[in-house]
Amino acid sequence: MTGSILCIRAQEIATVTLSNPGKRNAVDHAMWQEIAAIFGNLSADAGVRCVVLRGEGTQAFAAGGDIDEFLSRRDTLEHAMAYHAQAGAALQAVFDCRQPTIALIQGACIGGGLELAAQCDLRICAASSRFGAPVNKLGFSMYPEEMLGLLRLAGAPTVLEILLEGRILDATEALAKGLVTRVVADTEVVAEAYASARRICEGAPLVAGWHKQWVRRLQHDVPLSEQELRASFAFLDSEDYREGLAAFLERREPKFRGR
Repeated sequence: MTGSILCIRAQEIATVTLSNPGKRNAVDHAMWQEIAAIFGNLSADAGVRCVVLRGEGTQAFAAGGDIDEFLSRRDTLEHAMAYHAQAGAALQAVFDCRQPTIALIQGACIGGGLELAAQCDLRICAASSRFGAPVNKLGFSMYPEEMLGLLRLAGAPTVLEILLEGRILDATEALAKGLVTRVVADTEVVAEAYASARRICEGAPLVAGWHKQWVRRLQHDVPLSEQELRASFAFLDSEDYREGLAAFLERREPKFRGR
């Protein structure tokens, strides 16, 4: 029996849930495919302003890939390349999502689960959450393209520590090492993640997209061109910019339309 990916909408917030009962939401091949398709669709949906990615229940965000599949899905070089191409497409779809993304983390966030969380813009976790990628104890290495997100997020020393030691980190250490954005009490983490999503939705959606774009661009060690600097003022032609200024001057809440 395979797991599934659930997607529900509540006004401007979409929730994508990793569901694999009995396997602590381990991600199987079919789930990787669904993740790529769902995030591709959400990214094209102008009615969505924030996406929350979470695991079903409170025991795990995702406890890695589904190891049971490896004997059939990764038994040859060709199978392994195909499997990880699909996983890579899913990770890239989360990273490329046009809207801001929040990983709501409860319980185990291990291996492929940690790779998925790393693609999100924010990671809000419960105090009892646990993080790691003990693949060294299973005799295989992390696929290089899947390592990129963790490397981008936490840097080489932390990634090497995680992979070489195979140690499981608690939430406090994960926060200190930059793996998560915020640690919240177990009983409050769901409320805090959705409060964060609502705060994002209250802002101008075009601005959220531009901020994602520029933060990523500025991480490349290449100076901004004159054309890029001029493009950073694209907001001057937007309705939302005019609405934001008018609302401020009129002392009222703005009503952004993403135009």
